Amino acid sequence: MAVPKKRTSKTKRNMRRSHHGVKLVQLVRDPETGQPVMPHTANPETGKYKGREALDITRQLEKAQRKTQS
Repeated sequence: MAVPKKRTSKTKRNMRRSHHGVKLVQLVRDPETGQPVMPHTANPETGKYKGREALDITRQLEKAQRKTQS
């Protein structure tokens, strides 16, 4: 079995583990509702992204209603 020839220093060990830290989630304010949201995502309630309609909410609601009626 291989055994390290020299002891790994605290600096080398910590540099290797530098990517293990927990990162904070970045949030931005939605211009219409003022709620914090993840960046680059459409608002699921209004279907808008950057003030423009990105998702057809009415079609999705109709589809969901048809599923529940069946």
